[in-house]
Amino acid sequence: MAKKEQIVVGLDIGTTKICVIVAAVGTDQGVNIIGFGSSPSRGLRKGVVVNIESTVESIKTAVETAEMMSGVAINSVYIGIAGGHISSETAKGVVALKREEVSRSDVQRAIETARSAAVLSSDRQVLHVLPREFIVDDQEGIREPVGISGSRLEVDVHIVTGAVTSARNLVKCVNRAGLDVVDIVLQPLASSEAVLTEEERELGIAMVDLGGGTSDLAIFSEGTISHSAVLPIGGQHVTTDLQIGLRTPLADAEDIKVHHGVAIARMVDDVETVAVPSVGGRPARPVSKREIAEIIEPRVEEIFDLVLREIRRSGYEGKLAAGVVITGGTSILKGMPDVAEVILDLPGRRGVLPANVGGLRDMVNSPMYSTVVGLILHAHRGQEFESVGGGRKSGNGFGSVLGRMKNWVVNFF
Repeated sequence: MAKKEQIVVGLDIGTTKICVIVAAVGTDQGVNIIGFGSSPSRGLRKGVVVNIESTVESIKTAVETAEMMSGVAINSVYIGIAGGHISSETAKGVVALKREEVSRSDVQRAIETARSAAVLSSDRQVLHVLPREFIVDDQEGIREPVGISGSRLEVDVHIVTGAVTSARNLVKCVNRAGLDVVDIVLQPLASSEAVLTEEERELGIAMVDLGGGTSDLAIFSEGTISHSAVLPIGGQHVTTDLQIGLRTPLADAEDIKVHHGVAIARMVDDVETVAVPSVGGRPARPVSKREIAEIIEPRVEEIFDLVLREIRRSGYEGKLAAGVVITGGTSILKGMPDVAEVILDLPGRRGVLPANVGGLRDMVNSPMYSTVVGLILHAHRGQEFESVGGGRKSGNGFGSVLGRMKNWVVNFF
């Protein structure tokens, strides 16, 4: 008998905006978006909650809009996490096989052994344990070891950790908004689900999610994740530079960035001007678009310089044959792929949604929504769904979320 269609919800709690997507997921390969809600984010800084009440109200506003559009009462969500507190490392685990071939329990034991090898302080928590490669006896490069004969199983994993307090505050905000948290997903992992192809993952690729408060990096090689990092710089820094450089209110600086911003000054004609609002009741004044671009360009170059430094630190410089994909709201700026190509010395493109996203696709067909769409695709590909309709909104606590996450292995192969 075919499985009944499920409803899943992704919630992206970002530094500048909070987005909710409601999707209907059937037994086919696609997802249909049936609801969408967005609201300004007023309680986060660099991906970390700094004002719980403001964050809760922003979540409620976005959720209510999505509920009205979809006609579904939202009870549980998949949420993304980012911020400067996120870090990653690699580890290995080895176990002796109980039988002559690898079983699912052997895989779990090997992964748990690798996870236990991570030395964590009391204020940090493992968020993801992502297998990169399995080795059975001397046979390397195995992606699915179950059923392979041998006497020894080894696994190489990518471990993502985060600050306990930051994750707890994120879950607390969602709970106070009346929602259960199904699982927490690292934002660059979610975004990669929405914008990368399997061929790119195989060849080797860097994905850079340029958000408001942070820029997230995920490196894939041979079909699996190899490195991840969260850089504490993003589009808000560009806005602040414009605010100071143009001596204009922050909201107007953001509007100028979105509607007139260009990442490369030489791409702009010197003649074109923009009316820039002043402060203190002074009249607006004309400023050339070239001058605006000259303020933006150094900050954009700084962002990609930090990305390049992280790629070099990871050891994958020169190994990313598929180049770089940029996504996130800041990637919309004209000229951003060009800056990425020059500084990283890689072919670049903006991320686009995959073909299997249907329904209200046009409403979220923008790089700024790649994380929230990726949360839906991630749930569709690797998770057991929890229904979001019906029942009361109870709010699962942080402990129960981490309990599920400890036993959760994401298969990115």
